[in-house]
Amino acid sequence: MSRSRESSSPGFIGVITLIFIALTSLYLLIGGAYLLSLGGSAYYVITGVLLLGVTWLLYRRRASALMLYALVLVGTAIWALWESGPDFWALAPRSGVLVVFGVWLLLLVSWRLEAPRKLGVQTLVGSLVIWAGVLVYACFNDPQTVNGTLNASTGTPAAHVDGIAPSDWPAYGRDQQGTRYSPLQTITPDNVKNLQVAWTFRTGDLKGPNDPVEITNEVTPIKIGSLLYLCSPHQILFALDAQSGQLKWKFDPKLQPDPSFQHVTCRGVSYVDLSASAQSDDSAATAAPAQAAASDAAASSATAAASGASATDAAAPASDAPATLAAAPAANAACTRRIYLPVNDGHLYALDAETGAPCPEFGDNGKLDLQHAMPVTTPGMYEPTSPPIITSKVIVVAGAVEDNFSNREPSGVIRGFDVRTGKLLWAFDPGAADPNKIPGPGEHYTWNSPNSWAPAAYDAKLDIVYLPMGVRTPDIWGGDRTPEMERYASGLLALHASTGKLAWFYQTAHHDLWDMDMPSQPTLANITDKDGKTVPVVYAPAKTGNLFVLDRRTGETVVPAPELPVPQGAAPGDHTSPTQPFSELTFRPKNLLTDKDMWGATMYDQLVCRVMFHKLRYEGTFTPPSLQGTLVFPGNLGMFEWGGIALDTDRQIAIANPIALPFVSRLIPRGPGNPQEPQPGAKGSGTESGIQPQYGIPFGVTLNPFLSPFGLPCKQPAWGYISAVDLKTNEIVWKKRIGTVRDSSPIPLPFKMGMPMLGGPMVTAGGVAFIGATADNYLRAFDVNNGKQLWEARLPAGGQATPMTYSVNGRQFVVIAAGGHGSFGTKLGDYVIAYALPQ
Repeated sequence: MSRSRESSSPGFIGVITLIFIALTSLYLLIGGAYLLSLGGSAYYVITGVLLLGVTWLLYRRRASALMLYALVLVGTAIWALWESGPDFWALAPRSGVLVVFGVWLLLLVSWRLEAPRKLGVQTLVGSLVIWAGVLVYACFNDPQTVNGTLNASTGTPAAHVDGIAPSDWPAYGRDQQGTRYSPLQTITPDNVKNLQVAWTFRTGDLKGPNDPVEITNEVTPIKIGSLLYLCSPHQILFALDAQSGQLKWKFDPKLQPDPSFQHVTCRGVSYVDLSASAQSDDSAATAAPAQAAASDAAASSATAAASGASATDAAAPASDAPATLAAAPAANAACTRRIYLPVNDGHLYALDAETGAPCPEFGDNGKLDLQHAMPVTTPGMYEPTSPPIITSKVIVVAGAVEDNFSNREPSGVIRGFDVRTGKLLWAFDPGAADPNKIPGPGEHYTWNSPNSWAPAAYDAKLDIVYLPMGVRTPDIWGGDRTPEMERYASGLLALHASTGKLAWFYQTAHHDLWDMDMPSQPTLANITDKDGKTVPVVYAPAKTGNLFVLDRRTGETVVPAPELPVPQGAAPGDHTSPTQPFSELTFRPKNLLTDKDMWGATMYDQLVCRVMFHKLRYEGTFTPPSLQGTLVFPGNLGMFEWGGIALDTDRQIAIANPIALPFVSRLIPRGPGNPQEPQPGAKGSGTESGIQPQYGIPFGVTLNPFLSPFGLPCKQPAWGYISAVDLKTNEIVWKKRIGTVRDSSPIPLPFKMGMPMLGGPMVTAGGVAFIGATADNYLRAFDVNNGKQLWEARLPAGGQATPMTYSVNGRQFVVIAAGGHGSFGTKLGDYVIAYALPQ
């Protein structure tokens, strides 16, 4: 009797099993029914019912419970493959809990069931084998991967592109055409695996108590002669010995940040050699002698008092006539070679490249006030975060304006200053009726006019500067925008660098309500078309994933970008454009997202993501913002960001790193707790996500990535790729996932899922592409021909920066800033690391 009662008792393991399956079945039934009512999949309801049956049969100790559970597993495999195909990371949450519990039943529960058990055990084993086969097959057959090979020809690397010594990297994109391409060939696919740390430099510039969330280390250093120049987040400028990484001098502008600053960052600095500026070719602005002399003088060795006019006094009188360039005086020996440093408090410094001392003839003893004639001069509201374009005569300066704070913010005016003195030569105010009008006494530039925050590009032969434009802020409602505010927003603006006059403008997002500004430096190239003709083009990566290809002389499309209908139905008081341009060279998703694309670590949070998806408004790209909440995909972060693309001009191929991370925007009507106007002393949020007040218009807004309750993206991986494009055919030749969850998951597992990125690639004539950027802390190298990963180096902090390369005495170095990104969530630090082959 006693033994019989004991054998009929479910025991502790049996009770746990019954409770787990019962709770799972109820969760799937209730949640699945709600999902079904929203138009979602019926799978969860069906599975919930079947698991209730499994629970009952287990309670009765029937071996048929194993057969019914096997049916659940096989049915789930069929459903999962139908929804996602052989995509391992899409299959994993659909199978994980059920497969693990199937093994539990087999090993710990099956022997407790009444006989006969053999058929049930065999059926369950068979279903687990089916799942094992599906998952193994999916590991080697990723449907998101494009496997191809570029033409093996390496071309003939240009020894001196626009006068740049092959050993140097004298501008943000190496050249002011934004190619991020080096002709160096020492590092190859065969030997890149031997790279090792050559030197490490610590800036000492770390996040402080008054810094905002958005503190970032995004710098790409420049290298001229024997010195490397870079800036840290607080715009401290460092000059290092390029061979050893030893500090030669530094300059600290003493930035006083505030938690309300939307950014504390410095993407880079600019260089000019004025001794060469008399040349007709403005490439001299970034050219340098092959072995420029470097000085060990400290930055504190300041020069004499300023001889140039201050920024306040330098404003030229208002005029409709083209601005006249100031006559160039003889170059001062102390400041013949200069570094220009943008600072987030709205200033620009000119410093002697050899000593770090301010250049006295520039502005006010080397310091230029960019807040002059701004309608708002609150520090942090206007921030030049990207290096300016330098010609032999003009510095072209633009800057970021705080997003989504109010409709009374600084202007996004673009200005040209004399490269020697800092005297204002011209202005282009994108929100003004006459963009070239310079404000007179008591006047100011236009409130909130569209701004250009990302690096620009420059064609010296055409004397045209190409500026990626943003939208008038506030971004997520546009019912009060004037035609002037829309005219030069969210597109590519081409200006004559010497005069600031319009060359042409191409708009990539009409009446932009999604912050779909042009986010990265354009890239210039001469491409051979299908008829064998050479066409001078500009590549403009957009947040939408489109790569717009335009004739850089006229702005006409080279790759078609037809206007296509987009979703309608704007928020109250607003309107939408009926069409938007869609380039035929694109990384944008081919299909709309559906609940099949929703993801989670388990089937539980995947179900929640499906419910959340159906409760949001989403009809595809350019779905208007709403009070309901709109799924924005491609998201506000964009498929392309400030890292841009790298372009091998010799082989006519591009390396790109698109990302795919949806966002959610939800408009918040004015009311209690959401006033129309800011309270006295109100400041910004210090970040571009979360609640954004948008004072002065009818709605505030929340902007956030589309995440599950566990904090994981609700869209299934991949969230980031590296890819190659053949620019002669405009075809994507290969595309691979990049990045692991090692630094994002509670358990540091190196699963390669394809991670979000901030930063861009760099490519060399040696056939190797380098990239950091990912949400895990690595620098990686890839074979340009086929996308095979060749090497990776573990970084001590986030690598949200674009790497660069140069050589000293024939030894090639690859350098990246590893300092992390505050709002991106990577580890912060202060490292600059150089890698090289062993000597």
